[in-house]
Amino acid sequence: MSHAERLIDAAHRLRRAVEPLRFAPPVTHVYNPLDYARRAHQRYLRRFGSGRKRVLFLGMNPGPFGMAQTGIPFGEVASVRDWMGIEERIDSPREPHPARPIEGFGCRRSEVSGARLWGAVADRFIRPEAFFRDHFVANYCPLVFMEASGRNRTPDKLAPAEREPLYAACDAHLVRVARILEPEWVIGVGRFAEERARDALRETEVRIGRILHPSPASPLANRDWAGSVRRELEALGLCSARDCGKRTRKDPK
Repeated sequence: MSHAERLIDAAHRLRRAVEPLRFAPPVTHVYNPLDYARRAHQRYLRRFGSGRKRVLFLGMNPGPFGMAQTGIPFGEVASVRDWMGIEERIDSPREPHPARPIEGFGCRRSEVSGARLWGAVADRFIRPEAFFRDHFVANYCPLVFMEASGRNRTPDKLAPAEREPLYAACDAHLVRVARILEPEWVIGVGRFAEERARDALRETEVRIGRILHPSPASPLANRDWAGSVRRELEALGLCSARDCGKRTRKDPK
């Protein structure tokens, strides 16, 4: 079985593991893009999940206008469609929130975090194949949590009794992904992802690091997110000051 097919199998296992979980108010709606957006997610895995990766970037969970719409981690529509070349039919969640409709690739709202992350990647790597030769991007948790108002609720804000089974399923999935891709580094996009990676992969030899999350809620990210991340990657030794800002036109060999 190829790396990509093993990733697809791992995603199926994660989807089944989180399916029976239930969450109490203030959470009123839960979306699982691994279910209703599985076509796009599987296409992402098949196209870019082949081979070993040196660096795995790990996000927290889907954003309402990113992976929730496209099935791709940090999946801002324009980046996924125009740079990655992925566009698939997206179904509707079983119980959609009236204030958070799933419009798929017809969504006109931009996911700021995704636009920043994939925009910075596209600025450095003209072709997606050049980036995905040695890198991959995944999310720790596949679920989107919403309150009655439509407000997004992040996994770390869940009650402990709800977090524990969710984290157990997500930890097991991250371990599987690390076994498949054999990364040298897992880089948490933000503190939460870094901490979950350290806990889940504590018995492995994978090195763990962190970069600033691109959320518009972060004043630091709003100043110069790409520049801050470049300096963080330089400090980790994942690129040199010369190479981090250099645009590549080379196709992967």
